[in-house]
Amino acid sequence: MALGATLHNFPQFQASLPPSFKFKTCSRKRTVILARNSNGSEPSSSNGYPSATTSQKKPFPGKSEADVVVIGSGIGGLCCAGLLARYQQDVLVLESHDLPGGAAHSFEIKGFKFDSGPSLFSGFQSRGPQANPLGQVLDALGESIACTNYDSWMVYLPEGEFLSRIGPTEFFKDLEKYASPDAALEWKKLLDAILPLSAAAMALPPLSIRGDWGVISTAAARYAPSLLKSFSEMGPQGALGATKLLRPFSEIIDSLELKDPFIRNWVDLLSFLLAGVKSNGILSAEMVYMLAEWYKPGCTLEYPLHGSGAVVDALVRGMQKFGGRISLGSHVENIVVENGRAIGVKLKSGQFVRAKKAVVSNASMWDTLKLIPKEVIPNSYKDKIKTTPQCESFMHLHLGFDAEGIREDLRIHHIIVNDWERGVDADQNVVLISVPSVLSPDLAPPGKHVLHAYTPGTEPFKLWEGLDRRSSEYKQLKAERSEVMWRAVERVLGPNFNREKCEVKLIGTPLTHQRFLRRNRGTYGPAIQAGKGTFPGHSTPISQLYCCGDSTFPGIGVPAVAASGAIVANSLVSVSQHSQLLEAVGI
Repeated sequence: MALGATLHNFPQFQASLPPSFKFKTCSRKRTVILARNSNGSEPSSSNGYPSATTSQKKPFPGKSEADVVVIGSGIGGLCCAGLLARYQQDVLVLESHDLPGGAAHSFEIKGFKFDSGPSLFSGFQSRGPQANPLGQVLDALGESIACTNYDSWMVYLPEGEFLSRIGPTEFFKDLEKYASPDAALEWKKLLDAILPLSAAAMALPPLSIRGDWGVISTAAARYAPSLLKSFSEMGPQGALGATKLLRPFSEIIDSLELKDPFIRNWVDLLSFLLAGVKSNGILSAEMVYMLAEWYKPGCTLEYPLHGSGAVVDALVRGMQKFGGRISLGSHVENIVVENGRAIGVKLKSGQFVRAKKAVVSNASMWDTLKLIPKEVIPNSYKDKIKTTPQCESFMHLHLGFDAEGIREDLRIHHIIVNDWERGVDADQNVVLISVPSVLSPDLAPPGKHVLHAYTPGTEPFKLWEGLDRRSSEYKQLKAERSEVMWRAVERVLGPNFNREKCEVKLIGTPLTHQRFLRRNRGTYGPAIQAGKGTFPGHSTPISQLYCCGDSTFPGIGVPAVAASGAIVANSLVSVSQHSQLLEAVGI
């Protein structure tokens, strides 16, 4: 389930250090689809999803130059652009599609408003030094998001079905019923071990990080007292344990000698939902922060009223409030490089847009590589990108249907695990379902529901590679590979649900992602495991060309990409400007 707004702070300090400092990190998960046409029509592609256009449909907004040109309006690109505008930089965002938001936008069909991707959020309403990265960016832009709060989701496991609540006590009741007698003791042992570490994981505000030596002023020196205090309060044993924050979380599990199968499977599931890898691949700091957030007194989850598109709307408003511009339907064909410097971009329309200070790409590392002239790219840079492992893709099911006869106690989120033995990262094994109209009824016509089901980053692209989207073979494969989602939906909604009566039925495949999101092989980003690799920083071998988004530190997911956008924006202004912003937002 794409986690919306939970992110550890401590490892972000890694990204702020110069290249000579090497630390290790891992990825986060997210999910996406596309948008409707700018004229409000809903033409369908052969994938069943609304078509997205690439032609320029509106006059170019203002002059065809800016201090900074941002390629792509995903969360990372919008956070970067918004902060740059807040820093009084002339910034222009170029987006291929008809709606902003990239991975996180919403789209509407027949009155049903669908989340294309992220659906599980927390921390929107937090403020101050320990707020999540997206929350800090919104705060800097003077924006907020109205949310509804909840504290549980349904899980359907081989052991049984139950409502899983976050918080310090409720999960123990589930363990007593569905796991061994020792499971509750092991869970308590785990929480007792990791909760003290959470202070260190949250010691550095994400907005304080930048990608040069100025970080010593904006982060290291500024927050050294709180960081040292967190270590001193842990004592010698806790401080020593804090070194494990940069290692795989499985090492903490093993050191605690946790052996209960349910506990280990549950931790693997949470790790996979958070980062797209199991506990042996996720950075300990991520899990420490997430567990501390979800299993502390008074914790809640948040869903943005009016859908995930409200997040995008807030970022665009904030950027435009400070003079930033965005051009939709503006497809970047290539980055223009002269004398080793990125000086602008060329659009598919043939128009040249000059960037006086920098070009920032919010595309994936593989797709950014395609935009750079081959002759100016060092072979070492090409090889590094081409050899970086990629996450698999997704299958998606978007449905609009009548709520009559559907169970009245329907929850927003549902997790289905078919077989623990196959592993949570096995294809067709885990299905995630979101029914956001349960909490935000305006997302569907009266008496209706919207639903998004997907297999999270486990759909092999090789099954789809080379298929003609108009062919019968493709349509047959769509029907076969979507069946696991249909069965999960029928299990969740109950016997009165009839798939044939759905008013909207959309099936997305890896080719959908490849086509509409311009994602190489339909991937959801680098599959970099903790202890085995590092996410690249934000600079490139091309002067004045920077990258943000899920191919850069901290990785995949809304919180991570928000942090990446902030890091790039901070790095493009002076330390003085950066420090003034931190003071202005009370960090």
